[in-house]
Amino acid sequence: MFSFIGAIIIGGLAGLVAKFLTPGRDPGGFIITVLLGIAGAMVATFLGQALGWYREGESAGFIGAVVGAVIILLVYRAVARPRIN
Repeated sequence: MFSFIGAIIIGGLAGLVAKFLTPGRDPGGFIITVLLGIAGAMVATFLGQALGWYREGESAGFIGAVVGAVIILLVYRAVARPRIN
């Protein structure tokens, strides 16, 4: 149970840092920010294991979660860019 609460806390902090590092308008409030950080940690863990930086069962830390959240945020902005007709 504590690991789940810890993931939420770390995810929230990582999401806040990622939004701070990539300024601009983004939809969503606190819940989206936490989800962004948690997803960032998952992306960083997956990429780190694929590149051989982390062993099987090892997860990314706070900096990896921030980097993963920034990647997700940049991809979202590239995909959701407003279209001009």
